[in-house]
Amino acid sequence: MTLLVIALCCTAALGYLAQSVGLCMVRGVNEWLNGKPEFLIAILLAGTTAWVAAAIAYFAGLPLPFRTFSADGWVVLGGLLFGLGTAFNQGCGVSTLSKLARGQLQMTSTLTGWVIGWCILAQWPIPQHPGELEPPSVITFSTLAALSLGLSLWALLGDQKRKKLWFSMMGIGLLAGLLFLYERSWPPSGFLHNLSAALLHNDNLSWPTTPQYMLLLALLGGMAFSAWRTKHFDLYIPHWHSWLIHLTAGTLMGLGASLALGGNDSQLLIALPAFSPAGALAITTMVLGIFLGLKARKVWVQPQPI
Repeated sequence: MTLLVIALCCTAALGYLAQSVGLCMVRGVNEWLNGKPEFLIAILLAGTTAWVAAAIAYFAGLPLPFRTFSADGWVVLGGLLFGLGTAFNQGCGVSTLSKLARGQLQMTSTLTGWVIGWCILAQWPIPQHPGELEPPSVITFSTLAALSLGLSLWALLGDQKRKKLWFSMMGIGLLAGLLFLYERSWPPSGFLHNLSAALLHNDNLSWPTTPQYMLLLALLGGMAFSAWRTKHFDLYIPHWHSWLIHLTAGTLMGLGASLALGGNDSQLLIALPAFSPAGALAITTMVLGIFLGLKARKVWVQPQPI
């Protein structure tokens, strides 16, 4: 029970930070296109503090939550599909919940589409899957420790805006790593994957566990509290065509996450810090997919604020 309470507090704090800093890869790509790449770089390096969780796992005798996989063409396709869906959704996995916590009800349509995407792909399984490689070594986590220390010093030498951005992002990575020690499927993409498997196979063992539901509610609670505190909560009921767009976008995100071995949350916070080839390729193609999706969205859909 004590561990659950600590995990819930960590999840709520992560949600608060994610809402406060505006954690979103779509925003990152948008700012990059406008000549300000720092936000996207901070997102990509958020997982550098994963070495703390690895050290705790080592000394406590816990299973290491970080795994690496080889890359293949299915990962490329998955990353592109996820990126395209994310661009039309105007939010990735975590930021979908952030927007929902701010009162944007169309994000429930995105979550529904995500489950549909998982279920569709389960009906047509891919012929092969990336193979698991050797787990990350001490050198990997030593590199992360050195990198996070260097980034911390660089942030301390900057202005208040830089401090807030980098310490918030690395704080999110730190909290996420600790949560992976407690529950590997705590991210939104992991929760939706388990939910999809349970619905598809009618398997009671696949349903998310009670702690997973509690962690998801804690994440939403932290986000909602941040939105209320900063006066960003605004209940919004969109037109019907917006629901359809987000349902389609969510379906693409579900398909992409399944092919790429996870959504952008798990890729950024567990695969990329482990120097997983599949994770690095998935994130690269997700960014490319977001870029292409933003270009297409300007033609097909009226732009909305992120």
